[in-house]
Amino acid sequence: MPVRARATAALILATLIWGSTFVLVDEVVSAMPVDSFLATRFSLAFIALMLIRPRALRGVDKVTWLRGLLLGATLGVGYAAQTQGLAKGTLPTVSGFITGLFVVLTPLLSAWWFRTRIGWSTAVAVLAATAGLALLTLNGGRIGGGEWLTTLCALAFAAQIVLLGRWSTPQNTLALVLIQLGTVSIAELAIAFAVDRPLVLPPDGRGWLAVVFLALAATVYGFLAQTWAQAHMPATRAAVIMTTEPMFAALTGAIAGDRLRLHQGVGALLVLAAMYLVELTPARAGGRESAEATIPHLEP
Repeated sequence: MPVRARATAALILATLIWGSTFVLVDEVVSAMPVDSFLATRFSLAFIALMLIRPRALRGVDKVTWLRGLLLGATLGVGYAAQTQGLAKGTLPTVSGFITGLFVVLTPLLSAWWFRTRIGWSTAVAVLAATAGLALLTLNGGRIGGGEWLTTLCALAFAAQIVLLGRWSTPQNTLALVLIQLGTVSIAELAIAFAVDRPLVLPPDGRGWLAVVFLALAATVYGFLAQTWAQAHMPATRAAVIMTTEPMFAALTGAIAGDRLRLHQGVGALLVLAAMYLVELTPARAGGRESAEATIPHLEP
């Protein structure tokens, strides 16, 4: 099989895994505190990746460390907000589509921070995404706290993508991934020991199996597969593949019993259309690469 075909297959598998994890995370956080769950998951992921690439952090310069710490902070905010949103009752299917808004928010942040141009397609996508978000989240005339948190997650992921587009190189990608995972792990361990008193581990074998799967398959494999795949395909192709993740989340959510109302289904379609509009429209200006450096992903 050609390298590009293998890269596509690896990324599709990663996207399928990420999409399936919304339901799994929703189940896990019903049995253990959010911060303890994130601390356990990211600690396992960091340790596993260090075992795979034990020399990845040797010789890393100060600038890369500082950038990795900042990226890790945005990643941590994103994961914490998304997981807390699920814990507060946001449907996994709805969470998947709201998180997908990072695709639309990315060029907006890039334009704000780095003065990149916004084309007509992005403007239309923002309007479609805003309408879709309203339809997805409005319930009885109000937006729940879980949905607000998930929107914050999308914003945090978008910020990380913009910064990664400016800072990541083929030489420092693995180091940045490790620093980010380590940052989230240490921060969540500190929060868990302070809030949960002490760290709460998965309550049974089923819980441990879920956390280990999330750490190894969704986090370690997901990051490595995406990093490797994007070295063998255009960033736009990778981003388009990754926009199928909310659909995988919707499929697994439906199997688990999620039922979207008609207006929520319309909202999901609008969000998905906005994501494709942003990614499939040819770039019109410089700085587009920051919107295409999609090393982060949607999974919780």
